[in-house]
Amino acid sequence: MSVKKSTTAIAIRHSVLVLSTGVLLSACDQKVEYDYLQGETMGTSYHISYQLPKGADETEVKAAIDARLQEINKSMSTYQEDSTISKFNRLAPNTPIAIDDDFARVLDISRTVYQQSGGAFDPTVLPLIETWGFGSTMTVDRLQSPPSAEEINAAYQLIDFDAVIEKDKQLYKTKDGVGLDFSAVAKGYGVDVIADVLKNRYNVINYMVEIGGEVSTLGVNAQKQPWQIAIDAPIQGSTVSERVTIAAIRQPIQSDNQMHLATSGNYRNSIVFSGERYSHTIDPLTGKPIVGGAPSVTVSADSVGVADAWATALTAMPYPKALETAKKNNIAALFVVPKDDVPLNKSEHSADDWQVVQTDAMQQLRADKAP
Repeated sequence: MSVKKSTTAIAIRHSVLVLSTGVLLSACDQKVEYDYLQGETMGTSYHISYQLPKGADETEVKAAIDARLQEINKSMSTYQEDSTISKFNRLAPNTPIAIDDDFARVLDISRTVYQQSGGAFDPTVLPLIETWGFGSTMTVDRLQSPPSAEEINAAYQLIDFDAVIEKDKQLYKTKDGVGLDFSAVAKGYGVDVIADVLKNRYNVINYMVEIGGEVSTLGVNAQKQPWQIAIDAPIQGSTVSERVTIAAIRQPIQSDNQMHLATSGNYRNSIVFSGERYSHTIDPLTGKPIVGGAPSVTVSADSVGVADAWATALTAMPYPKALETAKKNNIAALFVVPKDDVPLNKSEHSADDWQVVQTDAMQQLRADKAP
């Protein structure tokens, strides 16, 4: 699992979720009856399209959203020295610290995906990423002169989520030097928090919330149609104006009429070296960069936080293992991978090089939707 890049708020360093910026929000042209909010959070921006209920004040809604996001940062931002997570990371072993409800929920999501993914999702992986020196962009330098086995092993000794213990809203570690970074789940959880404010505090029944490409929708858009999210083909060097849609996921009309999506990928931060394409995503099980990972993984789940964590976990595995893991855990996952006759380590890909592979759970979700 990798973590994400941030300049402010919750740490978003070294993200495998860079591809999330390649999620195209479609079918949401603004009309008079829909309002639009935007702001800054977690080193990126949030965007909300929603139908403001009668009697509600847009300024008050935005203030409530920003206040909740600030609470999350105060709890889990590794860029704030006085945050709960920063204090925990500095603690000596067996020294407890109180955690709030947001922290506890994110810890629970992380623990569940960590266990079900066989350790591919691990919020204690940061020492390995720092050892490899992978930032928001990847260079060939570290692959030409990789860390020694001793350096990797030293960092690996600090990767131990099982050493993080929670009991009665108190958190402690059993091993010195172990720390947490929730960056690979934070944006998704932030989307859930904003959606909760809209839905449960202001009774908003039609909205789309997006943070850095992670999305939650409810009800219908301004055209009174189910929200639809388009997934880009993972073409290196592509821009917003040049993106090519390869798949679309439309919000189901059945069940609770909402959708939670997250997309992760490696293609914007990968490099071909000695005939292999390496990702900046570190596999916490091997201590080395991923080779042969899916360039794009989109996950639908019961919450965006869970979808975010699973999308990260599936990106932190070689593609065959990721597909097998998603099927085993009944994850609604959509993979964008090269066609059978197209090598992954090709220096440049075109839109025609890609194919969509989805699990049965995702296929059922998209059964009568766009291809």
